[in-house]
Amino acid sequence: MHIEFRHLRTIKAIHEAGGVARAADQLNITQSALSHQVKALEDQAGVELFVRRSKPLKLSAAGKRLLRAAERILPEVEALQAEFSGLRSGKSGRLHIAIECHACFEWLFPVLEQFRKSWPDVDVDIRPGLAFDALPALLKEEVDVVISSDPEELQGVSFHHLFDYNPVFVASGEHPLAVKPYIDAEDFRGETLITYPVERSRLDIFSQLLTPAKVEPASIRQAELTAVILLLVASNRGVAVLPDWVVREVKYSSDYVTRPLTKAGLVRQLYAAVRTDEQDKPYMRDLIRLAGEEARRLQAA
Repeated sequence: MHIEFRHLRTIKAIHEAGGVARAADQLNITQSALSHQVKALEDQAGVELFVRRSKPLKLSAAGKRLLRAAERILPEVEALQAEFSGLRSGKSGRLHIAIECHACFEWLFPVLEQFRKSWPDVDVDIRPGLAFDALPALLKEEVDVVISSDPEELQGVSFHHLFDYNPVFVASGEHPLAVKPYIDAEDFRGETLITYPVERSRLDIFSQLLTPAKVEPASIRQAELTAVILLLVASNRGVAVLPDWVVREVKYSSDYVTRPLTKAGLVRQLYAAVRTDEQDKPYMRDLIRLAGEEARRLQAA
């Protein structure tokens, strides 16, 4: 048998309408054309699909079997058509995000909360990009956006600047270094440095200051949460380096102070990396817009 979607729609329409004439009106075709279509389908099946002398017109056992198939298949086809229509119009899609900046979870969640209200049909997921090579995953289409502070020249990838930030030194107000106007690399010798549990190369304090200066702190203590890092710092259990906006946003305690790193201060940038051929999708543009607005809010706080 060669069953087409129109055959399934025909069986369903005749069953629901109770006759060929009303079903033909619903399907916007002539009664004669619909009757020929049913006859051709019955010839293919080799069985009658309707009990002809019944009023209203009733399905035979074979017709009921075909109806069950229509009721199962047609909604799936309609859902698939709607999904493809959404993809073509940019109203639906996939947005899997990898984050190379550990502290960015706290910045990104308010952005995604606004995003999901405007784009409910976009499948959003977050993967901690610190656990794998995020940019190669972007090229392989395993993720769709990478939040990173380290842009690279990659064919097919565009980096969109989100905002600038300053990594700052954080210490208890009672710490000896709290009296200094700024902190240099040498000041970290002999200190316990509290960091996120990620590779050194992904931490600003190492990549931008300590590693180039060949300075090693006395010890390193790791904590997953920003609030825990600030708790330990406020308790004078060590010092930390965090993005300035993180310290302002969390506002855990007033028992710590911040100081610039180096006399000139350090400036870093945060980017959203996306595949170039997808950067103009409406929901992708809106995500970058919302991210910029949230960044400006943080900087003004």
